[in-house]
Amino acid sequence: MTIGRFTDDLLLSAGEKWDRVVNHRFTKELAAGTIDRKVLARYLIQDFRFLDAFIILLASVISNARSLEDRIPGCQFLAHISGAENTYFERCFQKLLGDLHEKHRKEIPNHDCTSEFINLMVDVSRKGSLGEMLAVLVVCEWSYLSWAQKVLNETNREDFVTCEWVDLHSGDYFEGVVNYLRGLLDQEAEFADEVEKEKIKRAFLEAVELEERFFENAYNV
Repeated sequence: MTIGRFTDDLLLSAGEKWDRVVNHRFTKELAAGTIDRKVLARYLIQDFRFLDAFIILLASVISNARSLEDRIPGCQFLAHISGAENTYFERCFQKLLGDLHEKHRKEIPNHDCTSEFINLMVDVSRKGSLGEMLAVLVVCEWSYLSWAQKVLNETNREDFVTCEWVDLHSGDYFEGVVNYLRGLLDQEAEFADEVEKEKIKRAFLEAVELEERFFENAYNV
């Protein structure tokens, strides 16, 4: 039974898995500035591998959106993540890994869940409905907004490698992006039958599971 917005129902269906993502120790250690820099480097190396697939996914949402009005905020977000966020990665790699960071990063293989997440993004972009694309995208951005909002006020500001990652996923602009994406997904639910809604739910839950595994893998040497 629907008790509110479709995206609220999806969140409820994720249950404790969602709670574990947005309250993960990675986020708390990151905000405190106490996170082991080797853990952070492993995380960022793998996270950067998502960028191409994420851009494919976001561009697919923009292409398949139902109107120009629905496309424009997505275009603006696409410019943002290929600018400020990409610059953050480059500065972090330089600080955490040194001048030879490109060579070092190339020697490190994808974690299994990194490859699975990339495959999910690309598969829904190529074969999925707009609702399935949005389900994965909403998990990626909504989960990060949720944990960043929890830790924002206690974030240590001494090192950009930790505090800027919190800042990139909080604040009025990013909250607006998440509301925009949720709104598109809520809109798609109005056009979807029960079979389609179930497909969207499966994509949403798969993405939540991968988000949790991704945080955990940062601690696995």
